[in-house]
Amino acid sequence: MLKSMTGFGAAALETDDYKVSVEIKAVNQRFLEINFHIGRQLNAWEDALRKAIKGVVARGKVDVFINYVDKRENQTEIRIDKGLVLAYQQALNHMSDVLHVARPDDVQIFAGFPDVLQVDTSVNLEGMKPVLLQTMQEALRAFDKMRSVEGENIREDFCARLEKLEVMRNKLGEIAPGIVSAYREHLRQTIAQALASQTFDETRLIQETAIYADRVDITEEIVRLESHFGQFRRIVEDAAEPVGRKLDFLIQEINRETNTIGSKANSTEAAQLVVDMKSEIEKLREQVQNIE
Repeated sequence: MLKSMTGFGAAALETDDYKVSVEIKAVNQRFLEINFHIGRQLNAWEDALRKAIKGVVARGKVDVFINYVDKRENQTEIRIDKGLVLAYQQALNHMSDVLHVARPDDVQIFAGFPDVLQVDTSVNLEGMKPVLLQTMQEALRAFDKMRSVEGENIREDFCARLEKLEVMRNKLGEIAPGIVSAYREHLRQTIAQALASQTFDETRLIQETAIYADRVDITEEIVRLESHFGQFRRIVEDAAEPVGRKLDFLIQEINRETNTIGSKANSTEAAQLVVDMKSEIEKLREQVQNIE
């Protein structure tokens, strides 16, 4: 199944302890680029999140937005810097000896000194990891479904344009013998005139013969186009993995054969068919840029 590189998916999950929401947005890009927009508290799980995304996405610029709410009661801890408070005590005792005053014996005195008491508000979010990963998987499913729907629309467009191209290729095949016959008659007249002329131009005769041999027959290009169209259709219909790069290469080959026909076929009808084919090929090329 074809998949578009563009897509959007979102999911939210709430438990007694946490509420997590994930949004995934992607646009076209030749290679895979994943950008996380998350709080630093979640950085430890970025590799696991990246692995989950790579299991679904092969190409594109992917932006991931994650928000969470910790519903648990915050557990605040107050720590005592023992080394610092002992240093304060030693300094005050020394000061009392120097000043011949009583040594301090009230703990509140020491509690008031800077940095003796430190409030630790760090939160352990390890319990949120499975919730986060599950939310990510659900968002990826929604994201992938949207890409698949868009991919099916693109597949239908591909098939419609291939049918047009095949009709035009068949017309070229029908007029190809007439192009050869017309050029053969032109060559016969040229040779006859050259032989009847007192100033026989052997160089021109050789040139005309070479042109006839090289330019006129477009049968080979038409056959190759038929092969390319069939291959393109098979790739589109049987896609079980990312095929965007294959299709892009194939379109280059189709365009090359069409250009060759345009340069060979000395025919107004053939020239118009080539122009119409190139228009359809360009539309195919634009759509391929959307395919993973």
